[in-house]
Amino acid sequence: MKRLLSLFSLVIFFGLSACNQQKTESQNIIKSADKPAYGDSLIEGTIGEPSTLIPILASDSASHSVAALIYNGLVKYDKDLNIVGDLSENWDISPDGLTITFHLKKGVKWHDGQEFTSRDVMYTYNVIRNPKTPTAYAEDFMQVKKAEAPDKYTFRVHYAKPFAPALASWGMSILPAHLLEGKDITTSSLARNPIGTGPYKFKSWVPGQKIILESNHEYFEGRPFIDRYIYRIIPDSSTMYMELKAGGIDMMDLTPVQYQRQTNSKEFLQRFNKYRYPVPTYTYLGYNLRKPMFADKRVRQAITMAIDKDELVQGVLLGLGQPAHGPFQPGTWAYNPDNRPFPYNPEKALKLLGEAGWATRNKDGILMKDGKPFQFTIITNQGNDERIKAAQIIQYRLRKIGIDVKIRVLEWASLLTNYIDTRNFDVVLMAWGLSQDPDQYEIWHSSKTGPKELNFVGFKNSEVDRLLEEGRSTFDKEKRKKYYFKLQEILGEEQPYTFLYIPDALPVVSARFRGVKPAPAGIGYNFIRWYVPKDEQLTDR
Repeated sequence: MKRLLSLFSLVIFFGLSACNQQKTESQNIIKSADKPAYGDSLIEGTIGEPSTLIPILASDSASHSVAALIYNGLVKYDKDLNIVGDLSENWDISPDGLTITFHLKKGVKWHDGQEFTSRDVMYTYNVIRNPKTPTAYAEDFMQVKKAEAPDKYTFRVHYAKPFAPALASWGMSILPAHLLEGKDITTSSLARNPIGTGPYKFKSWVPGQKIILESNHEYFEGRPFIDRYIYRIIPDSSTMYMELKAGGIDMMDLTPVQYQRQTNSKEFLQRFNKYRYPVPTYTYLGYNLRKPMFADKRVRQAITMAIDKDELVQGVLLGLGQPAHGPFQPGTWAYNPDNRPFPYNPEKALKLLGEAGWATRNKDGILMKDGKPFQFTIITNQGNDERIKAAQIIQYRLRKIGIDVKIRVLEWASLLTNYIDTRNFDVVLMAWGLSQDPDQYEIWHSSKTGPKELNFVGFKNSEVDRLLEEGRSTFDKEKRKKYYFKLQEILGEEQPYTFLYIPDALPVVSARFRGVKPAPAGIGYNFIRWYVPKDEQLTDR
């Protein structure tokens, strides 16, 4: 997920439409008199456990969300989704856009006390480009023709041709050269005991239970007010919600049912603040195109037409989201509003399946071809009730047209390691998080189908390759828009995914925590400024 995941830490949330606005505003007026104080812990409930805390080796959101508090990039997004400096004080871009010179902040320290310098940036650049590094994020950095570090606080990159996502790509987490140079990064102890420059230091990791971070008192943007950030791994959202009400956690993402039906009491709203806003994320069915049953695009089109996306939005999200028709976020400049292929039409779906050879049925009513029934398994991750419910509704709808679907729910790490990475699946029900730049080279380009790469469904289309290459090779926004509109048309026709829905973010935070200021970037962008007044702090955590 490149900027999809490397900048996940920078753009976790996009857009804002806070719920209970009147309540939130009135509370903020009352709380504005509270004095910020150091101390306390924030305990967040999370479904997934990180796979590694070396960001360039991770392709899951759990890893990146933890790493986001440990590491920094050269740049980041501010609350209004503008790119600003992080480890970089500022930068210069040449008139032709082909050279970026980063001027690094001085006095920044790694968590072990060593100074951060351009050596660390050069190491990160080199290791991410190294063909022996199993990373999904190399492509952006392969666009660099030359990198140089003329002094300790300057890093310069030269591009051979225009590369639109160039600046944003340097949001990638920078790694400590003094701990990694000359070593095999895949066996580094930093995977479980990371050293970064970020606002929180790693303390401990109890597998399957929790990860504890402690505030970095020497952080270059100021010591965070909250002393500890604890990720509690709770693979079931109902159990997590019970822990929230019992005080075992302070923050979680609510399910639509929890948001709409279980959290509106006066008592709950006095203890917690709820938020709702759209995020750059879409949920999809991804077909393993290496499987013969999915080789014919008419089959994929038929499956899409047999699924009622509005039913999913209402039945799964309770209206807290919208149907997805492609890989771009509605309302963004790259989104093609006219791209709405294959609406719900089960009759036409059956016709297409017949044309593709699935014309007869067995005694159980399942479509047959060459003596084999049309059956496959959807795999998804445990703990995500929405995806499981979506899979069940899809299973029901496809059974109506004669397709036998089984559902398998897997623990997150097993799903990635044993099925996605090995390409051992029929269909996955998963989601992508996207960055502000519309470049999606890593997901759709035919060169990105190898091990650990993100085009794991095996989609290959020469015209899509060309559009992706053209789209990232110009700074002209109107040209890019034309390329991405056409890209959406082709993906709409080919249906390598059935794009299902775009859910709203539904975070809830204990009212003890002040300083939460919703913005276009969501609520997490200013976490180091959240605090608990001294007389409300809990000391037994």
